[in-house]
This record gives sequence, structure tokens and C-alpha cells, in this order.
Amino acid sequence: MKPSPGTDAGGGYGAKEVSRMLGLSVAQVRAWVRSGLLEPERGPRGELKFSTKDLTLLRQASGLAGSRIGPRRIERALTRLREQMPPSGSLADLEIEADGNRIVVTDGSARWQPESGQILMDFSQTSARCVPLVRPPRRSTAPAAGGSESAVFWYERGCALEASDAASAADAYRRAIELDPALADAHVNLGRLVHEEGDAVEAGALYRRALELRPDDATAAFNLGVALEDLGRDAEAIEAYEKTVALDSDHADAYFNLAGACERAGRAAAAIRYLKAYRALTRSRSQ
Repeated sequence: MKPSPGTDAGGGYGAKEVSRMLGLSVAQVRAWVRSGLLEPERGPRGELKFSTKDLTLLRQASGLAGSRIGPRRIERALTRLREQMPPSGSLADLEIEADGNRIVVTDGSARWQPESGQILMDFSQTSARCVPLVRPPRRSTAPAAGGSESAVFWYERGCALEASDAASAADAYRRAIELDPALADAHVNLGRLVHEEGDAVEAGALYRRALELRPDDATAAFNLGVALEDLGRDAEAIEAYEKTVALDSDHADAYFNLAGACERAGRAAAAIRYLKAYRALTRSRSQ
């Protein structure tokens, strides 16, 4: 679309021209500008000059004017939307629509309500649960009383028993930890078993101990986040999940859980960002 002959040589559309093209009153166009939805340039005499991107956004927003949503509420929602956008974001890249009596924004990866910041996420699952860890341990560099080999024996016995006898497996992991308190894998596996039994407090303590022993353990960090979520401590859970993705940038479950925890914490922009990361990872894995 090119500016009509009546526009200035510098390009851009005037408010009257825009109102004719989109079927809006000039007053409504100016109201969008006052709301902060648009930031048009000014001509040499101070007149408004709208770009092609402005037109795209106005066309989307004009659909709201014909909905059951009042004009003041529309203006308030659009003002909030601009506040929620990152500095590099463009409102023209968003789809803005009325869904019944609510305003919904979609950016291709997420949907949310700009008035409240609530994300409309279709979680077909609950937060991803603890990651099983059944692997040969990375042995402690300092043999414990009773011998590190004995600790490894009990750890491996716990791994073998998990599928058939979780209680005996937990006892084996506890014995391994008694013999070698620095056996991080035993702390993680025992933490998961007691967590599955409903004791998120003890599980969290075991995961924290594993991280003290091995700070680069993404599994321990992730499982700690799940335990903290179960305890209703979302702020701390977010820290644990952020540590997880810092250690393992491909940890899709951590991004998924981060999106949910951030949404509950009122951090809409962060929740959207993490949900995008989760969806990007899951899409790449399905290709």
C-alpha cells in the first residue's frame, strides 16, 4: 500500500485518510494514539503521520471497537499491552482480538489477557515431575568410613530395587549415604523416592545437599524446583528452574515449569518467554 497523492512527500498517512481506510472516526484514531497504542510521527505542521505498521495495528485494534467491550476498557487494555512489551517488541506483530467479553493477545507462541497479564496457556499436563536418576555414580574423591566401594554397592542395589521395591531401594540409598555422605547421586535418587511418597520437605533437603556436593547437577536443580513448587514456594522454585536451564539450556521440562511458576508469580513477560522456549525445544525434537 502506498501513500495517496494527498500525503506529504515524506510518506505516511494522515488521520483523516486512516479513518476513511479503516472505517473509524478521526476521534477514534486519535484515541488510539492517546492510549499509547500508536506513536505516529509528526508532520511539519504537527499533524499525525501513520506508518504502514501503524495501519496494520489499527486494523487489528479496530476489530475490538465492534465487540461488546467498551471503548474505555479497550483503551486501558491497549495501554497495559504496551507496558508489557519488551523494548525490541512490536505491537504490529501481535494479533489482538475479542474473545467474548475479554481481550486476548496472541504472538504466535502464547496467548494472554493484557488487562490482567494472565497467560492463557493450554497446559495439557501438570508441571513436569522429578527426573529419574538411575546411573553409575560419580564417585567421591574422599573415601568414607566403611569404604567408598561399599557405598557404591548399596547405591547400585538401590538402583536395581527401584522398579520392584521402592522402600528397600530407599533403605539402600540411605545406607550408601551413611557410608559415603558425598555420594551426590544417592541423595538425588533418595530425594525422588521420598518425594514420590509425599515428603517434599525431606526431598528438598536431599536435592540441596546434592547441589552442594555437585553444583553442576541439572537433575538435582530441576527436582529441587519441583519440590519447592509442591511446597508452594514459587519464587524459590523459579530460582531452581533458572539454575537448571543455566546448566542445561535444552531442558524443556524446566522451561515448561518455569512458565507456570512465573505465571502464578505474576511475571507475565517471563512466563511467555519461557513458554516460547519450551515450545521451540519440543518442536525441534519432533522434527
